[in-house]
Amino acid sequence: MKYIKDYKDGDRVFDIYFCKFKSSAITKNGKSYDNVILQDKTGTLDAKIWDPNNVGIADFEAMDYIEVYGEVTSFNGALQVNVKRVRRCEKGEYDESEYMPVSKKNLDEMYAELLRIINSIQNTYLKTLLRKFFVEDEAFATRFKRASAAKSVHHGFIGGLLEHTLSVTKLCEYYCTAYPVLNRDLLLAAAICHDIGKTREISAFPTNDYTDEGQFLGHIVMGSEMIGQKAREISGFPPMLEMELKHCILAHHGEYEYGSPKKPALIEALALNYADDTDAKLETFTEILESSQEMGWLGYNRLFESNLKRTM
Repeated sequence: MKYIKDYKDGDRVFDIYFCKFKSSAITKNGKSYDNVILQDKTGTLDAKIWDPNNVGIADFEAMDYIEVYGEVTSFNGALQVNVKRVRRCEKGEYDESEYMPVSKKNLDEMYAELLRIINSIQNTYLKTLLRKFFVEDEAFATRFKRASAAKSVHHGFIGGLLEHTLSVTKLCEYYCTAYPVLNRDLLLAAAICHDIGKTREISAFPTNDYTDEGQFLGHIVMGSEMIGQKAREISGFPPMLEMELKHCILAHHGEYEYGSPKKPALIEALALNYADDTDAKLETFTEILESSQEMGWLGYNRLFESNLKRTM
């Protein structure tokens, strides 16, 4: 099998891939075509079926495994496949583990490191709350370990939520050494919990899409609610501490325009916002570099509002 990450302009495609997305569209000339996103564990690749009524294009839908024949071309600095033939595959023709993107890091090792940090928390109430999520709630721990951090943009792979959470938490650990004014226990607990709502906001692979609950409420609100539910299970949990922890969750996107219900009012909330933004942006840039075969300038990127360049 040839992995998506290995394709370059001009390559021929003749292999089985997971169809992550499919939609029909119309050209300016009124001709119908299909937009398709192909996926394997190394990433995704846009594809176009310019003649969907061709006898060589079999019926298939999103979430099917399909054998694709076509040619890789470059359009606006990004690769895409001009699809000539498609065949829908049956179970037994493919190994599902080859098609779902997964963290390059070991999930068990990352989770063990997260538990080490939890065990370093001195505040009894915060440590108990964290253990209720990450140690005692086995169903939550299983979902958290394998969840993605996003449908797209950054950490959109199995283990992405764990990888992102650990990176944010380790950044916050450093902040605590550089800025002793920070309440270490509060900041690290907030970092570990800041995206727990994503275990309910985004469905598991292969779907990896927003749930109804996610569409209506979003992970920030759900995360705050989850904190409140666990805190009520702990006798004597200080109301002010619960509010401070919830505030960090509610303010971790920093600005209203980025979906944050509150702006940071605590220095710990501010530190969490910057750590979250740093890891998200650096991972996004990393994924852009890994997905492009171009050397030097990569083209304009709307997220960064800049023409990006690879270091030579």
